Amino acid sequence: MKLKLYLLATLFALSCTAKTGLQAQVETTNKTDFNELSETFLKRIIDKKDTQDLQDILANTSISELDNALDTNDKRLAFWLNIYNAYIQVILQKNPELYDDRGSFFKLEQIKIAGEMVSFAKIEHGIIRKSQWEYGLGYIRKWFPGKFERKLRVNKPVYNVHFALNCGAKDCPPVAIYEWERLPEQFKIGTKRLLEKTSEYNSETNVVKVTSLFSWFRGDFGGKSGIKKILKENEIIPSTKGVDIEYINYDWTLYLDNFIEL
Repeated sequence: MKLKLYLLATLFALSCTAKTGLQAQVETTNKTDFNELSETFLKRIIDKKDTQDLQDILANTSISELDNALDTNDKRLAFWLNIYNAYIQVILQKNPELYDDRGSFFKLEQIKIAGEMVSFAKIEHGIIRKSQWEYGLGYIRKWFPGKFERKLRVNKPVYNVHFALNCGAKDCPPVAIYEWERLPEQFKIGTKRLLEKTSEYNSETNVVKVTSLFSWFRGDFGGKSGIKKILKENEIIPSTKGVDIEYINYDWTLYLDNFIEL
């Protein structure tokens, strides 16, 4: 009798171990690829297809799941760029009148991700720019960012994001679908294209006119010397010496469906 009970207990323990192993395998298999989801989100928008199921997944995931999935800096950058650009399209296509008060629009907590309502401002300045104060010109960090921001922000911000984020205006960079595996290459191409389109260099006066993005976020670019270096690297100016910079007024006219392939 004791032997029979021992054998039954052993079989039960083995079955539980097998079940636990199977459950772990299923959980691993069912993990969401959030970078792929963010790419699909934008692809559906371009194709005029419904995205509600993707929005539901984003809303109902957890901070820890998202944090664990976005385990490299490039994954975080690509994901958040796609998400920001996608929600600009989704929200303003449905309610374009919200853009009449842009200040309120960007600060409004209207995007649900990982159980929290977040704003475009938090995604841009808190997560993509790594807790920069919105009005600090790229020189002043936030003092006390919340848990959502601390856990999900990028580890190393890069200036190229300013030539990738689309805020819905006519002078905003066009929307591309960013793939983390190709991100450095996409950034390089996208930055050069935008600078060629928005910059104007006069060799006689040695003055270069550039997008106001350089002025608003000058610290992100390394100040005036950093801006000149970027312009030279992208063949906008022949030299950084003696060049004066002027900033072009930004056209805030609402302009959606502005897509590009990189």
